[in-house]
Amino acid sequence: MAAVETFLNIEPMDLSSTCIKRDSLKGEVAVVTGSTSNVGLGYVRAIAWAGGKVVVSGRNEKAGEEIVRVIDAENAPGTAFFVKCDVTREEDVKNLAKAAIGKFGKVDILVNNAMNLGLNGPVLGSPVSDLESSYAISGRGTMLTIKEFVPAMLERKHGVVVYSTTQFHYSPPMIGGAMYTAGKAAATSITMSLANEIGPYEKTGVGVFCMIPAGVGRFDPSRAPVSPDGRTRPSNPPSSTGFAGPIPPEANAAGLVYAIMNAGKLHCSGISVIDAFHEMKYPFPHPEAAKPSDMRRINDRELTLVFRNMGPGFGADTGRGYPV
Repeated sequence: MAAVETFLNIEPMDLSSTCIKRDSLKGEVAVVTGSTSNVGLGYVRAIAWAGGKVVVSGRNEKAGEEIVRVIDAENAPGTAFFVKCDVTREEDVKNLAKAAIGKFGKVDILVNNAMNLGLNGPVLGSPVSDLESSYAISGRGTMLTIKEFVPAMLERKHGVVVYSTTQFHYSPPMIGGAMYTAGKAAATSITMSLANEIGPYEKTGVGVFCMIPAGVGRFDPSRAPVSPDGRTRPSNPPSSTGFAGPIPPEANAAGLVYAIMNAGKLHCSGISVIDAFHEMKYPFPHPEAAKPSDMRRINDRELTLVFRNMGPGFGADTGRGYPV
């Protein structure tokens, strides 16, 4: 499938080589917050490709309207709908729900993805206002959308709630990002608490889980550092994920669609997109370099203790000042 001509930073969306079929999400309606760029943009395009209707949501109205045009061109007219929304504002989230239901009659899938990547400073080098903004977007925004959309899902006994999360904190050598990860941690906690509150998927029909879209982005060779002789740039060799460099947003979104299709199995848990790829037997461009993540699905009891068990504790080698 050729890419639609657009100013958006996208690649062609075609999941036919994966186990996902074009009607996999037929009849489903999804709301994705923060879906006017990068990861969220990939999510709405992939859900639409799989047959779902999508509500594009974000603060960038120009990008939002263009995304609707692209998705409709890639699929069929009326597939996508844009609603301008700042998830920190309760009135905006209520309007998002009203508009989405007014347009499509229901919402089956809620993907909380909104975040400001600029809120990525260290603890000692950031103003408190950055932390407040991070909590407002991730924590407050996630709770507001949950309260607007989940009750109807429970009433109909059908739905999926996903939080696009990240690490609890960045470990060496990725020191920094404290403001970003703090907000993400709060929203992850809210999401997993919700999963336990509503009870077993077998009884409610609503699956709640988190997914980590680690290493997603575009490689721009024009921005890569040149060699010492000033002549060449790196060739962007295959990474351990099985891709040449970062995971494309389109591929990452395929992992989310597969996870949504298996929400009942993932209820009350979290996975990385790499785990999703291996489970779905994703056709990696460089399969020889594709390695499973070193993460594992932890049980619910362990999950409740994650924020307590932050490091190696007594008896471990802590000479470097951080977990080993």
